[in-house]
Amino acid sequence: MSGTWTDQHIPDQHGRVAIVTGANTGLGFETARMLAEHGAQVVMAVRDVEKGKQAAARIDGDVTVQVLDLASLESIRSAAADLRASHPRIDLLINNAGVMYTPKQTTADGFEMQFGTNHLGHFAFTSLLLDQLLPVPGSRVVTVSSLGHRIRADIHFDDLQWERSYSRVAAYGQAKLANLMFTYELQRRLASHGTTIAVAAHPGGSNTELGRNSPGPIRVAFDWLAPLVGQAPAIGALPTLRAATDPAVIGGQYYGPSGLGETRGYPKLVTSSPASYDLQTQQRLWTVSEELTGVRMPLDS
Repeated sequence: MSGTWTDQHIPDQHGRVAIVTGANTGLGFETARMLAEHGAQVVMAVRDVEKGKQAAARIDGDVTVQVLDLASLESIRSAAADLRASHPRIDLLINNAGVMYTPKQTTADGFEMQFGTNHLGHFAFTSLLLDQLLPVPGSRVVTVSSLGHRIRADIHFDDLQWERSYSRVAAYGQAKLANLMFTYELQRRLASHGTTIAVAAHPGGSNTELGRNSPGPIRVAFDWLAPLVGQAPAIGALPTLRAATDPAVIGGQYYGPSGLGETRGYPKLVTSSPASYDLQTQQRLWTVSEELTGVRMPLDS
């Protein structure tokens, strides 16, 4: 598809079931809203149910709320069980939720918060729901990464949980790099199944609450620059929506804004960092993720 891609290009979504994590605010809310307004049955998978219900009330469409705390494997297993029982088929799983630049802290299972929530939580959640997607023609797993995957980013297998030292920025970079590596390895494993595809997206710079945990100087810079280079969440959500709905999308692609530095603009096909395409690291991360979460994906390697 050529030209500027907007929400007007979203195809009719009637008959499709979409799960959106972190859907009560920001990019996730706009993603859920636009899918619902185009006819999808949307499940807003959120940590705070009351906030989720308030957000759902603002959407015109078929929307329900599911409690999901990606920082707890117990919550992830419970949410996945609920969704498997209520939705025998799932067309879209949009791994949108995330935390950014948090102070050093751990999840309920002892994982560093950013890696545990952004990557391991979504890895486990996807694994537990994949059987609901695999039989569905045109189904997709869309995982939201960030420009941050390029900033001081590596997969630190010698200290994945940042126990020796901690950098908020580098830990975020690792988590968002892991999102991309997960997408690419998932697509490689899905290829032989011929139905579900895995795609990634990033919003560029968007005016959301994600930067609220930034350390002082970064927060000041973020607050000053956001109105200049950031864009509304409704625009920032478009790369995710294109990855989820554009019929021309193929597995393993990555979508982001078309403007300077991919910070703003309408969505186009983009490329991620050279490090993100390293096959051996993707496969090692997959194995480690299975070991850490205790969840195995129902796919051959």
